Amino acid sequence: MVLVSVTRLRLRSLRYLLPFLWYAVPAARQAKQASGNLGSQTRVTGGLVFWTLTLWQDETAMKTYRDSGVHLQAMPKLRRWCDQSASAHWQQELAEFPSWPVAEERLRELSRNVWQRGR
Repeated sequence: MVLVSVTRLRLRSLRYLLPFLWYAVPAARQAKQASGNLGSQTRVTGGLVFWTLTLWQDETAMKTYRDSGVHLQAMPKLRRWCDQSASAHWQQELAEFPSWPVAEERLRELSRNVWQRGR
């Protein structure tokens, strides 16, 4: 079984774009190099919305990445930079990425660590 993780972050303002990217780019690189990472994708959609989709060998590998390095440094800043955040994790048999529409639907079904604040 493979652990799939999807995250969605919406920046509250364009003024947070550069600080966000300062951490997001190295965090994406960190994910790709992390032990137990089977693949990583990112995308940006309208309205300053940033997505990640990662495949992990298991939950321990995902948590080790999440709780270390530049990713750990960035997490406390997200509440100030973002007005929405959601993440979801699920198990699947194949080590292949679900389509983005499937990942979005799973996020709606399973989301956790969600906050939403007015702009």
